[in-house]
Amino acid sequence: MSAVLALLASVLWGTSDFLGGTASRSLPVGSVLGLSQLAALLGLVPVALLTGELDADRAYVVPAVLAGAVGVLALAAFYRALATGTMGVVAPIAALGVVVPVAAGLLAGEAPGVLQLAGIAVAVTGVVLASGPELRGHGRGGATPLLLALGAACGFGTVLVLIARGAESSVVMTLLTMRLTAVLLLTTALLAVASRRGLQLGVPRSQLPLVAAIGAGDVLANGSFALASETAGALVSVTSVLASLYPVVTVLLARQVHGERLRRVQVAGVAAALGGVVLLAGG
Repeated sequence: MSAVLALLASVLWGTSDFLGGTASRSLPVGSVLGLSQLAALLGLVPVALLTGELDADRAYVVPAVLAGAVGVLALAAFYRALATGTMGVVAPIAALGVVVPVAAGLLAGEAPGVLQLAGIAVAVTGVVLASGPELRGHGRGGATPLLLALGAACGFGTVLVLIARGAESSVVMTLLTMRLTAVLLLTTALLAVASRRGLQLGVPRSQLPLVAAIGAGDVLANGSFALASETAGALVSVTSVLASLYPVVTVLLARQVHGERLRRVQVAGVAAALGGVVLLAGG
């Protein structure tokens, strides 16, 4: 069950990232982030009320606040990279953040089976290969999107660890606190930028459903990962890799919608990533 939930998180993250990157090509990144996080927060409040999670043990607070702060910075870098670079290259680079929770899980004493270790190795190799020859900086936007993606990777990996830690106390409240932290930080930053530079940070009404979908996809993905990490017998090192295969979804959507073409090495990377999923699930 944990593998299914982690893979669901991948599908949701990949779709949400594609939509976020696409929206950021025509709208301010800060506005896309702010409104999508607000939509996610508003969706989580009634869930917390109906499930009685508001009274949960407060051990989730610190990891959730840290995850919200780190996550919003990572998402800002990632959306900017997706908007200015080639999605099929940027998304796999950002997924390298899986190294962080994998390392954390192994250091904590987790012991994946032989097939699971092989799956981790194959999946991470696939992510690297999927980055393609454009890693040399010759793709759309030059090297800047790649550097932003690397920064986002470090942030995403850290967030995965923090979500797993907060979920030990409460999945719902971890996600709600993350979004509340993100909204407060983004609102403060956007108001400061707007007042100093006189920027128009609004989003056309026609684009609001798209922005809301981005927030919904992101929070549902986080929730799926949190539940996966708390499933009996689940290993953070395994669920983190499965949940970080979202670049496959983003790459395929970019190809279908934006006409991005995959090089042979990228096709090999996607195939390797999927092979890693089979090994992980089978182990």
